[in-house]
Amino acid sequence: MLGVLSSIISGMAMSIQGVFNTRLGEKIGLFETNTIVQGTAFIITLILYVCFGKGNMSNIKLCKKIYLLGGVLGVIITFTVMYGIKLLGPTHSITLILVSQLITAVIIDYLGLFDSKHIHFNLRQLVGILMLISGIIILKWKS
Repeated sequence: MLGVLSSIISGMAMSIQGVFNTRLGEKIGLFETNTIVQGTAFIITLILYVCFGKGNMSNIKLCKKIYLLGGVLGVIITFTVMYGIKLLGPTHSITLILVSQLITAVIIDYLGLFDSKHIHFNLRQLVGILMLISGIIILKWKS
């Protein structure tokens, strides 16, 4: 249940953040906004790490180097979400984001990429994914 709640909060926060970042970007610029977003995220995370961190940062040397690219992906995510919302509006952009996330997650799970457990998908699950994609087409369809 905690995973469901966490995922719902994440989705809500991502949608709101995308709009906030886009509006800020319209006033101060794309790169400037990304600097503010990543900078404030770093400061808050650093404070939380110092106050509550219980992990072992020295174990970072044991991780595959590709996993260190999460921050780079964060920059790409922030830029592309802002640009997508600016060009398409929140509903269309976030719908496309969600479907592309789902398709990517399915590929990662199905192929067992990045040390994920290999998961088989049944016909019902694949139909659900196709229904989401169909929803985007219907939502974006111009009459």
